[in-house]
Formats: sequence, structure tokens, C-alpha cells
Amino acid sequence: MNRNGGDGLVRRVKARDDASANSSANSPEDENNKDTEDYTDDGDSKETRLTLMEEVLLLGLKDKEGYTSFWNDCISSGLRGCILIELGLRGRVTLEKAGMRRRGLCSRKLILKSDSPTGDVLLDEALKHIKETDPPETVQSWIEYLSGETWNPLKLRYQLKNVRERLAKNLVEKGVLTTEKQNFLLFDMTTHPLSDNVVKCRLVKMIQDSVISKWVNDAQRMEKRVLALIFLAHASDVLENAFAPLNDDDYEVAMKRVRELLDLDFETEAAKTNANEVLWAVFMAFTK
Repeated sequence: MNRNGGDGLVRRVKARDDASANSSANSPEDENNKDTEDYTDDGDSKETRLTLMEEVLLLGLKDKEGYTSFWNDCISSGLRGCILIELGLRGRVTLEKAGMRRRGLCSRKLILKSDSPTGDVLLDEALKHIKETDPPETVQSWIEYLSGETWNPLKLRYQLKNVRERLAKNLVEKGVLTTEKQNFLLFDMTTHPLSDNVVKCRLVKMIQDSVISKWVNDAQRMEKRVLALIFLAHASDVLENAFAPLNDDDYEVAMKRVRELLDLDFETEAAKTNANEVLWAVFMAFTK
């Protein structure tokens, strides 16, 4: 899949007391969910916790106009990649075993791990499709199916429709965006201008910090959501929006470090201890 990359929002992990940490350690389901549940910034309320999809869309939206660039043809598939990684981080899907021949990430199938609802309509819709598909499909195939970018008419039923509009409505409900109608000469369009600048500013700062002041120079030491957001925002062609406010020196440093991440051997990274293979398989799908 030959696509440009995109960038996403990164959220700080809240400090947890010893009691909650011990509680998490005792529950496999909590362990699966910890990457997803504890990623809000200090002071961030539950209502404004954003999914990877919402974060990437927010980066791509023009603040005042309330819509994504008409020239961006990458964000659609990028958002589907976000969905698969969300399901992977929440312990709902995994990759089949590599086997004795150590099959590559691109050839291994995406397997249902748990069909318990996530509470997010888009994630649950994708999860339902994955559950009902036999035999299983690869990550790259699922990105194409969920995007509707397939020549197989039998697979078109897997397409997730109106994803951007549905995500924008979620952000409206969370108080991040508002809804307006704009006239474009030949047609009217519903737009979603920014209403809460604090959330987006925090998102942008988190992305900047992750590759500048908080850079760890080791993908395995980076929090998985942070890593995923950088790759997916790049795959969605919106990472530039987070780096544009930087001065020239910081911009060069940020882009250099993003390139270092993109140049990693994804197969090697996926084979390391505690790596999330779904995450690396999605990265591979967007860079092969």
C-alpha cells in the first residue's frame, strides 16, 4: 500500500497510585486495556478522551473552516488504520502466530481475540466485520475493505461509511468541535469548526514534545499510543499540521526523528518482547 504518512495526538499517561496499579496487574482484561484507558493529560476529563481516529481527524481539520483539506486523499485509509490499532491496543484483535517459517507481518491474518464491546460505535462495527469473516484476512486487506478500496464487490459490505462525519459528531458531543452550515456555491456542506482550542493545542504540544523534549530514541520505550499517533498522522498526511508552528531548528529535529521511526525494521520491532504486533503490521501496510 503506497501512501503518505500522517500524524496524531499524543496524551500523557496519568500517574496511578499503587492500588490501581496492583489492580491492573491482577486483571488480564485491564492489562489489555491499560494503553487505552490511561492516556489522558492531567486535568483532562473522561468526556474529552479521544480515540486515535478522533485525534488524527482533529489534526486534519482546519480550525475555523471545520473541514479537512480537499486535496488530502490519505486520511480516509489512515483513519481505518487507526481503527485496527485501537482494536489491537484494546485487546480485541491480534495477529496469527508467525509459525516455524516466521511469516512476515503482511502475510499473517488478523485474528479475533475478544468480541466484547468497546463502547465506540465505529470500533464495534469493525469488530463485528472481523468476527464474521472466515477465513480471516490480513491487516492490509482490512484497511482496504474498511475504506471501500477493493475491487472485490463481495467485500464492499465491509466498508465503514461516513467515518469522518461520525468522528466529527463525536468531537461535537465532547465539546471539542461545533457544527455549522457553509455554502460552497453549488452545494451546502456541514462543517465542524474548532470550539475548544485547549484540547487541540494540548494534542499538538504532545506530538511536538514526543519527538523533541521527550524523545527517547527507542521505539520500544515509547508509549504505544504515542508511537501509533505519530505513524498514523503521518499516514494520514496531517503530521505537518502539528509541526508547522515549530521554529526551523525544532522542525528539522522533529522531522529527522520521525524519519528515523519510519526507517525502522518493522519485522524486527514486532518480534521484540511486549511489542504489539497489530500496531507494527498496520505500520507495515502503510509503508510497503
